[in-house]
Amino acid sequence: MADVLNYINGEFVPSSSGATIDNINPATGATIGTVPASNSNDVDAATKAALDALPEWKATSFEQRIEWLHAIADALEAQSETIIALEMEDTGKPITLATNVDAYRSVANFRFFADHGKQLPELRYDMENATNFVHRKPIGVVGLITPWNLPLYLLSWKVAPALLMGNTIVAKPSEMTPQTATFLAKVLGEIGLPKGVFNVVHGLGPDAGQAIIEHPDIQGISFTGGTATGKIVAATAAPMFKKLSLELGGKNATIVLDDAPLDEMMKSIVRASFANSGQICLCGSRIFIPESRYDEFASSFTWHVEKLIVGNPHHERTNMGSLISIEHRDKVESYIELAIEEGGHILTGGTSSQHPVPDVPEGSAFLRPTVIGGLEATSRCAIEEIFGPVVTLHTYTNEDELLDMVNGTPYGLAGSIWTGDKERGHQLATKVETGILWVNTWLHRDLRTPFGGVKNSGVGREGGDWSLNFFSELLNVCIHE
Repeated sequence: MADVLNYINGEFVPSSSGATIDNINPATGATIGTVPASNSNDVDAATKAALDALPEWKATSFEQRIEWLHAIADALEAQSETIIALEMEDTGKPITLATNVDAYRSVANFRFFADHGKQLPELRYDMENATNFVHRKPIGVVGLITPWNLPLYLLSWKVAPALLMGNTIVAKPSEMTPQTATFLAKVLGEIGLPKGVFNVVHGLGPDAGQAIIEHPDIQGISFTGGTATGKIVAATAAPMFKKLSLELGGKNATIVLDDAPLDEMMKSIVRASFANSGQICLCGSRIFIPESRYDEFASSFTWHVEKLIVGNPHHERTNMGSLISIEHRDKVESYIELAIEEGGHILTGGTSSQHPVPDVPEGSAFLRPTVIGGLEATSRCAIEEIFGPVVTLHTYTNEDELLDMVNGTPYGLAGSIWTGDKERGHQLATKVETGILWVNTWLHRDLRTPFGGVKNSGVGREGGDWSLNFFSELLNVCIHE
């Protein structure tokens, strides 16, 4: 049993009420520990610690904070095996994914922002008779609320720039994946980060999360999660004039053009569809195929999907582990059932009762990758975010029809275009209502570039200077000559 605790002012402490939540390994169904069910009292204590630590931390030089980020990266890298084990236990994801994505990016995020900080140019704007100097100053105490699909990866993506800009932190990870946030706190304590600079409060969103959003001494909120929760965050934080960054859901399009060399690209398209069991906000859950190539594509795609190995996360050959919980699997399966009601037909996969995954424990949350054809592009399954291993296939006859379908959702986070002509792909990409478009690749990230969405997929951008600008207040000093 791995009972986690809150981390407040450099100490591991239980919730003030003593209440806890069970932490369940979704790949086994076993309870592996407890999580504090924190409330506003715990958030108050964490915020006070962050406020007390703020003057000393923001007084450290920019160069010193860069050194801290490198020290954090070094310490995490030295214990990457622990990160891998904890992420697998909390999420049920395969060891290859936890190694090559979660553990790798958690270290890389700190390393990137340290290196990026060294390369920042002076923000100076000369006029005929004056010079303007733009300075980045800390916001103060910031609240970081992160999801369960890429736990430490997405937490470190916020912690690194927040620390670099001189802020102190109150973080709340998902109650379903608490262990790596607690491990990060342990590492920061071991390397001597000053007490109160980084605090972790565990608990449910309506309790601990809402208390962070509402707290008058927390000046900025960076939230990654579902769109419905994002609306609550915005409704609470906006009237308080807090800085707000929202990275929300997606219903991303995978666009196949008529000149795409499918044999070369199919494995990448399958990866874009089902990585992390489809539980990545960037996954392509709607695939648009020229009508003339539908049969060819559907046959090849289905064949490749059926080759994916679903099962024990500890096996190196496993491609897909479990979903995050039984409750989430039930939600995903309800969409598979809805698809049939809407006139769709299952090309492969289906519900766990129809096509169970062999040799997995009873009570675990496994689900086979599912491909659905025959649905209208306006059906609920093609419009609403499912966030699981379910992909729908749709045909088009011309670019206008394609763009109407692709842009016909309330989301606009990411997508990909697959073509033999990259310039053609580039031109089409500019017409898609989204924040990120890959051409002939997927999830190929340059961390300097803006990351975020439009419409119901979020507000603001993360990455490079966009993260640094969010986690700072910009002061312009104009000096007359």
